[in-house]
Amino acid sequence: MKSLVKTPPATGMYHPTRRSLGLMLLGALSLAACATQDYPPLASVAPPGSTPDQPYTLGTGDRIRVNVYGYDDLSGEYDIDATGAFPMPLVGTVKVAGKTPSAIESELTKSLKSGGYLTDPRVGVQVVTYRPFFILGEVKTPGRYPYENGMSVLEAVATAGGYTFRANENKIIVHRGGASAPGALAQPTDAILPGDVIDVQQRFF
Repeated sequence: MKSLVKTPPATGMYHPTRRSLGLMLLGALSLAACATQDYPPLASVAPPGSTPDQPYTLGTGDRIRVNVYGYDDLSGEYDIDATGAFPMPLVGTVKVAGKTPSAIESELTKSLKSGGYLTDPRVGVQVVTYRPFFILGEVKTPGRYPYENGMSVLEAVATAGGYTFRANENKIIVHRGGASAPGALAQPTDAILPGDVIDVQQRFF
């Protein structure tokens, strides 16, 4: 005898289609690829434009002091602007991005002498304030922070309020030379440099 009681349709159940299963698999593979991507160690990545004797090169955000010895009116402190330059009396616009302080000393000495302003100029260039570093990802207060000489990755994380509970403390990627530069895997004790972009990765439970 045929039952007159109809079975109610199932509710609250999800039946994935082939398309949705494919998308889920693609997403999982993408996450796995990100998690397993190989990065070179940060210690093996040289600063942009570095040389053995003078590793630091100037860039936007640095503040420098130029001393023209014996000429206080030509000496002063200057901020490197967005074009990587600063204006100096008599000399005009001085392009410094990517150059070392010692290279700028030589250029200014030559300009002051060849322009007929000084017969025997002596010029010194020192960094007063380094350009900031940036820290993103799984830290409590991501953003831009002032750089202090000799800072480590761990000190940078502490400056940003420490790790979040989602942070993968074993996967910190540093982009040396800006966000578009290739990433490198950093250790907590690795030194950072002015302009570094630090990205603390998320762990997947």
